[in-house]
Amino acid sequence: MKQKFNIITSTCVPLPLENVDTDQIIPARFLKATTKEEKFFGENLFRDWRYNADGTLNKDFVLNDPTYGGEILVAGKNFGSGSSREHAAWAIAGYGFRVVISSFFADIHKNNELNNFVLPVVVSETFLAELFDSIKDDPKTLVEVDVPNQMVTNKATGRSEKFEINGYKKYCLMNALDDIDFLLENKDKIEAWESEN
Repeated sequence: MKQKFNIITSTCVPLPLENVDTDQIIPARFLKATTKEEKFFGENLFRDWRYNADGTLNKDFVLNDPTYGGEILVAGKNFGSGSSREHAAWAIAGYGFRVVISSFFADIHKNNELNNFVLPVVVSETFLAELFDSIKDDPKTLVEVDVPNQMVTNKATGRSEKFEINGYKKYCLMNALDDIDFLLENKDKIEAWESEN
């Protein structure tokens, strides 16, 4: 969903598992879908963890626990490994997450998130561990993600870390532009350059 990114302050959903691959994020059987409808993919985010084999909710899985909620997913190291399916980013965005925080992302998945208006924030392993501890101690812990200043802050401890983001993608997120929107925004400049060359 195209939304402008500025400062996002939210509670978090903790997923302290390492090596969560794209098949766990959205199982392969959903890749045949002919829709990109956010609701469809959002409802099937972590499908095989959220639901039992008989289709009932797995009450032990964090997304089904009303204790946790918010626009930020805090995930373990090496998030989004495996196949390059963009559907994984669609599912994360479709569920309503705007930010995913981890100490490491698979490169293709990281780019897929950015292209689908989900901000992947890379933090140190110590900062990530502290976040998990804070959320465990108090599920109402707030995290602030300041996109203009590229800072993430654990409001429970006051500790902050700077995160990296490509300048072009930062501009696009802050202005709710996808790649086509960006080109259209610069159409006059492109045409002027073409006429001069």
